[in-house]
Amino acid sequence: GTTSLDARGRVQGRTAAEQTTISLRKVEKALKSAGARLADLTRLTIFVTDIREMGAISKALGRALKGSVVSATMVGVSALATPGLQVEIEATAVVGS
Repeated sequence: GTTSLDARGRVQGRTAAEQTTISLRKVEKALKSAGARLADLTRLTIFVTDIREMGAISKALGRALKGSVVSATMVGVSALATPGLQVEIEATAVVGS
């Protein structure tokens, strides 16, 4: 999955919404390197440490995806791999179909 960790392993973003935005920017960068874009996403799985943040996370997703229709599942978890992480995103895209 993709998180808001920077190159030094530090958590970026204080809120779940900020971490979602940062993570999606990283997903977008990875897609671009594969010749794809956010519109090519077909599925997202979003792991969150506080499911009560679902509304804020959904708004951040909507802003980043700009109207793209993507199947998404949000899963509440007790913790993520690095303390301070609140959001981790798994993304699947179809390229060149």
